[in-house]
Amino acid sequence: MSCLLSIKEMYAADAAAMADGVAGQRLMEAAGWQVASAIRRRFARRRVVVLCGPGNNGGDGFVVARLLASWGWPVRLALLGEVDHLKGDAALMAARWRGGVTLPSVDLLDDDPLVVDALFGAGLTRPLDGLARQLVEAINLRRLDVVAVDMPSGVDGDTGAVLGAAPQALLTVTFFRPKAGHALMPGRLLCGELVVADIGIPDAVLADLAPRAWINMPALWAGRLPWPEPEGHKYKRGHLLVAGGGALTGAARLAACAGRRAGAGLTTIVAPAEALPIYRAGQPGIIVQGMETWDDLMADRRRNAAVLGPGLGIGGTTRRLALAALAAGKSCVLDADALTSFAEDPAALWAVGGTPVLTPHDGEFARLFRHQGDRLRRARLAAAESGAVVLLKGPDTVVAAPDGRAAVTVSAPANLATGGSGDVLAGIIGGLLAQGMPPFDAACAAAWMHGEAATAFGPGLIAEDLIDGLPEVWRHLAEGRQPPGLNRPMPDCRPPTQPRRRPWRT
Repeated sequence: MSCLLSIKEMYAADAAAMADGVAGQRLMEAAGWQVASAIRRRFARRRVVVLCGPGNNGGDGFVVARLLASWGWPVRLALLGEVDHLKGDAALMAARWRGGVTLPSVDLLDDDPLVVDALFGAGLTRPLDGLARQLVEAINLRRLDVVAVDMPSGVDGDTGAVLGAAPQALLTVTFFRPKAGHALMPGRLLCGELVVADIGIPDAVLADLAPRAWINMPALWAGRLPWPEPEGHKYKRGHLLVAGGGALTGAARLAACAGRRAGAGLTTIVAPAEALPIYRAGQPGIIVQGMETWDDLMADRRRNAAVLGPGLGIGGTTRRLALAALAAGKSCVLDADALTSFAEDPAALWAVGGTPVLTPHDGEFARLFRHQGDRLRRARLAAAESGAVVLLKGPDTVVAAPDGRAAVTVSAPANLATGGSGDVLAGIIGGLLAQGMPPFDAACAAAWMHGEAATAFGPGLIAEDLIDGLPEVWRHLAEGRQPPGLNRPMPDCRPPTQPRRRPWRT
């Protein structure tokens, strides 16, 4: 599985490798070779401008320039600073460069060069300014092809935030493991295609780092997926309850159908009396009961999981249902109205205990929590505060557990922005919980399956299509092979308004 490292953890990995006898210059040579090789594989030979910064990222750039020039590419190298001021391995790589070194200027970007961005790596902590910012803004204005070394300059490696300005890259080559900023928005978009390259850091250093964040992929949770047992029956696969409202009945129906597709053995919608005819006219495989039976259902241990919130309504009734389900020990998904109903007193929800899965979007999150910062940080702090698994929905959905584990989903396509898709997600989580999957794993698996079903369907998606697409996702998981597109852990997300200027080499 692919962990996500913080910048501090990446520095520690470098230090551990060097303490283990891997020379720093060897790491830098390997990094430059990986970038240059990635360029040669993807582009036809053309004029290249390598922009080098004053640190180790610039040292990598000197290696890239030397290798490309040795392969016959026309290369110009510009250094932000003085060669004499370079230190350590960067100074050594500069000494091995036999070409000229010029001062950076916007004029270097004339005539449509391929730009190698080796100005600053993932560890940048302050906004770009001065000449560096001028160069980046000129690159974007001219829509030049960019290959970024480690991270597009100006993207915070821990948060994905843009510090002042950052170039739109076609390709980013990073080293050893991806960083959180490669997965979080908007950094993920600015990276373009991401290549994670081996530069000789031993995998064994991860044991000491003990990273707690990952890209959300099946390797993270597939070993705990619930599969039907040969001697099993529907009662062993759990019984999911979905609380339905009296007005927006479609939301609960979507959640219930998704819960069934996720594998729950039985699914019951519990709804107000006036809405029962609507729910009973739906899928015949869904049981429908009146809301007056809720307390009895809570006492029945066979009804082991519940989804509350989709279309349920905001207010005291929803609060009472949610608190009763948690107090009864049900595995709960709290979404939409069930979250907003606790906006005035979220501590009342945390006090009940258990480990529910909360699925807020940013607006709902802000009603319950006051945490600031990037999405990964906010989700982790919220999980620690609430004792719940928090699935913070968005284009870079983050799932965080109270113990600090977190996963970022990078495979969710834009067509998920359609009414009812969140209800389907809540239902998938509920269906997995009903079968006994642990809350963090269920939330991660559901977010991934949700995205894969949307990707497979493509344009024109509506929420119902997600439910119909789940069997194909299950089939691929059962066969132990990856669904189409899964080999793109960091997809090329260049916006349509910024198309590639020329085809990649084939």
